[in-house]
Amino acid sequence: MRPILMKGHERPLTFLKYNRDGDLLFSCAKDHTPTVWFADNGDRLGTYRGHNGAVWSCDVSRHSTRLITGSADQTAKLWDVKTGKELFTFRFDAPARSVDFAIGDHLAVITTDSFMGNMPTAQVKRIAEDLQDQTEESALVISGITGRINRAVWGPGNRTIVTAGEDATIRIWDSETGKLLKESDKEVGHQKAISSLSKSQDWSHFLTGSLDKSAKLWDARTLTLIKTYVTERPVNAVDISPLLDHVVIGGGQDAMNVTMTDRRAGKFEAKFFHKILQEEIGGVKGHFGPINALAFNPDGRSFSSGGEDGYVRLHHFDPEYFNIKM
Repeated sequence: MRPILMKGHERPLTFLKYNRDGDLLFSCAKDHTPTVWFADNGDRLGTYRGHNGAVWSCDVSRHSTRLITGSADQTAKLWDVKTGKELFTFRFDAPARSVDFAIGDHLAVITTDSFMGNMPTAQVKRIAEDLQDQTEESALVISGITGRINRAVWGPGNRTIVTAGEDATIRIWDSETGKLLKESDKEVGHQKAISSLSKSQDWSHFLTGSLDKSAKLWDARTLTLIKTYVTERPVNAVDISPLLDHVVIGGGQDAMNVTMTDRRAGKFEAKFFHKILQEEIGGVKGHFGPINALAFNPDGRSFSSGGEDGYVRLHHFDPEYFNIKM
């Protein structure tokens, strides 16, 4: 499985997202410029210029017409995927971190960090079909969480919003009223900050990764813990295979600790676990720093990883991968 090395970012990667068709891959990094690539051969298609801070996450609409990005420059922006044109800017009084389109693409949930006395929030924005009608006002603001909200995503049928972050707690909120419906159990839940959250294709369950060196699989409706996958390093990124019963987990220490402890170059690996049996299947090495982003292609036949080293590595699975017997 020879990886395709994609070099377009000058700073560490933060997030990767495939479009629904699986032919485009969007990457975000600390270098202010989200980038789109062909997902089969890794050729760079174009960039989205307009942010002037690190870009923490992105999402793409169902028909790949619009991109939304959240940035440390205290804005979230809507873009025309095809032309790269900036369509609209949502301004906040704090860095914008997580962005997620609802089913139907008429709503987006955007999180803001705590900043200069402002508490972290998750805000729902209406996304207008016609840009002339687009406004900045929030349909809902969820607050009262201490610690950064690293991910906020829509629950099944857009009825709920799921948040997770620094306080190690997963919360499910009513997306109409903003009422808190459920919280993850402190005993079985993560013990340190949750860095990442990825939902299954049918939205029946989701996976979280944490600095406590584990990833956990949860029931999306009841918030019951289903499985736990244990690794030896802090987890920065997770994803669920849409095809096989596999999950992929990646991470590593903070950049400042790397040189002291890791003399073997390219040793940071994306680890694959059997979703049901919780056993490690294998790993893919190659990054020269922690893995910050992971994504399976929606067809389940390839995956990409984004590292602290500024590279995106695209891997098409070998035929053997599909015949792994546990």
